[in-house]
Amino acid sequence: MNIKLADRMSRLGTETAFEVLAKAKKLEAEGKTIIHLEIGQPDFPTPKNICDAAIASIKAGDHGYTPSNGIIELRKVIADYITRTRGVQRDADEVVMMPGAKPVMFYAMLALVNEGDEVIYPNPGFPIYESMINFVGGKAVPLKLEESKNFSFDVEDLKKLITPKTKLIIINTPQNPTGGILTEDTIRKIADVIKDTDIMVLSDEIYSRLIFTGEHFSITQIPGMLERTIILEGFSKTYAMTGWRAGYGVMRKDLADLFSKLMTNSNSCTNYMVQKACIEAYTGPQDEVEKMREEFMRRRDVIVDGLNSIPGFSCVVPDGAFYAFPNITKTGFDSRKLCDHLLYNAGVACLSGTAFGAFGEGYLRFSYANSTENIQAAIKKIKEVL
Repeated sequence: MNIKLADRMSRLGTETAFEVLAKAKKLEAEGKTIIHLEIGQPDFPTPKNICDAAIASIKAGDHGYTPSNGIIELRKVIADYITRTRGVQRDADEVVMMPGAKPVMFYAMLALVNEGDEVIYPNPGFPIYESMINFVGGKAVPLKLEESKNFSFDVEDLKKLITPKTKLIIINTPQNPTGGILTEDTIRKIADVIKDTDIMVLSDEIYSRLIFTGEHFSITQIPGMLERTIILEGFSKTYAMTGWRAGYGVMRKDLADLFSKLMTNSNSCTNYMVQKACIEAYTGPQDEVEKMREEFMRRRDVIVDGLNSIPGFSCVVPDGAFYAFPNITKTGFDSRKLCDHLLYNAGVACLSGTAFGAFGEGYLRFSYANSTENIQAAIKKIKEVL
């Protein structure tokens, strides 16, 4: 029997990092040594105090369902955290806790985007943006990030993309895959461009604590933008909690109620003991977070220097996250072929820039969430095969 799938399934994309990871694991199973620079996952353990809080929660019997939007204790902690770090007052009723940050993207599309509505998103950018836009029947409108502008963009170029059908703009700072940061000036110009429209903003701020130059600036800090912005945040990157699945959205209460209803219809709720661990993450000691940030900054310098020493490579210095995005056009390879060449012949797993959109051609993404020793070994192997 042939199954006739719904048309929307043909519009669903993927996250190539997991596909490359699977290829790399297969090679390792065959006895080959692979250096993993493909997956966007901190290689540090989750801080002990957070783990202890989860264990205590299990022992205390926190094994049942919770409210779909999250336990009130955690939502209050998150609201206080956002109020403190963004300088704008937020309330627990404006927070929806979710199993990871990806549901924030998905629910934003489901709640706001009708078929034919246009969504402007950064390209190269996190691939799930484009996938979700297409899945719900929207029109994905790529906004090119320019290497010459440190992977930012001219706001006039954004202005040219806006039409009467534009429903949502996605911004991401610090960025995946480039490590670029949108300056306060750029963000203020974005707000000015859309101030007289009904366009909503999805502000992906998941790397807000992983900044090496300056401080994080959120578009919600601009008067008039609070009610039209959905903040996407979480614990995965900052606290090395990727597998815990702990993310959240912060938005006006009427939208938060709708997101909570979407949670009820899909995931029911976020794991109880994970939520208790998240309370400890935000209220407990922050020493480990700063240590991780400092180590990522040291690794950034090592990998950027190393990549720039490879003939045909050139890499701008990223100001945030834990990704390097070198230009490889002078090697004579296209992105996908070079990505495969390095995996199978050098034993170095990275991602093709095209995994992040068409404007990623000519680039590779390296995650420096790996030891300095492994990064240096990877650079040596790349030089050997090139």
